[in-house]
Amino acid sequence: MRRIGSGTAIAGAAVALAAVVALSIAWGASGWFGTGTILWQLRLPRALVAAGAGAALATAGAIFQGLFRNPLADPFAVGVSGGSALGAVAAIVLGLSAPFLGIAPVAATAFLGGLGAALLVYRLARVRGRVPIPTLLLAGFAVGSLASALLSILLMTHTRNFGDIMLWLMGSFAHTDSWARLAVMVPAAAIALGVAVVYARDLNLFLLGEEPAQQLGVEVERAKRWLLAAGAVATAGAVACAGIIGFVGLVVPNLARAVVGPDHRRMLPVCAAGGAVLVAAADLAARSVLRGIELPVGAITAVAGAPFFLVVLRRKARA
Repeated sequence: MRRIGSGTAIAGAAVALAAVVALSIAWGASGWFGTGTILWQLRLPRALVAAGAGAALATAGAIFQGLFRNPLADPFAVGVSGGSALGAVAAIVLGLSAPFLGIAPVAATAFLGGLGAALLVYRLARVRGRVPIPTLLLAGFAVGSLASALLSILLMTHTRNFGDIMLWLMGSFAHTDSWARLAVMVPAAAIALGVAVVYARDLNLFLLGEEPAQQLGVEVERAKRWLLAAGAVATAGAVACAGIIGFVGLVVPNLARAVVGPDHRRMLPVCAAGGAVLVAAADLAARSVLRGIELPVGAITAVAGAPFFLVVLRRKARA
């Protein structure tokens, strides 16, 4: 693929995002346009939450792919999705209704569950003040597996809210409190992108390996802490606001790397913009493909992302 400038790529993504958001506001279950309440209280915040979730997931994916030196890494590698899912389903099963700081209990518990899982993974992986990447990945797998097992038990023993639970687990933006979720999504995405940009040079040097990066002046363990925290915040925010939406954090960083090159200083803003476009477009497709039926957004991104994943996997195997 021919590479272009990051400014050109961001400008193109901004135009595409504006078009998708405009379509999302104009089109809905009631047809084209609608009352002011429908346009500004339901469709606009929904489109913005979708864009924010996409930006957060793509940014987290770029962080973890750079940190783990693996183009197949995704935002769910350190157990955040499992912790968030467990927190959200627990809130649904318990019937929690009281908002926390103005945020719906499902979103609040999902966010806290994701951050708690990430913190647990970090503590388990830390050995004598260091966090080896292989140990971190194994700890993430273990914590994620434990969360999945507990989640399965909840699903088997509490079937009353099974439909709501499955819709959340497959990803959806069909919420009535979208403005409140936007108050979570925007700071999470902005913090993650800001930290990632600050440590973009360190991410570039991590591609050489930890020891060469340290020899070139990177404070390796400090950079790991900040980058892991940024990726965890972005992922927990996205999952808390939308449920589990796969493949975004895998596909978008690889596309951005192909378009503008591997330099994270140029790639990260393109990732955020591209992720915003992808998820906002997926949400628009999810409520437009079948009239009267809203598909899970996670299903749309999986259909689009799975073939891309297989292509990347084959190329990596050949290399």
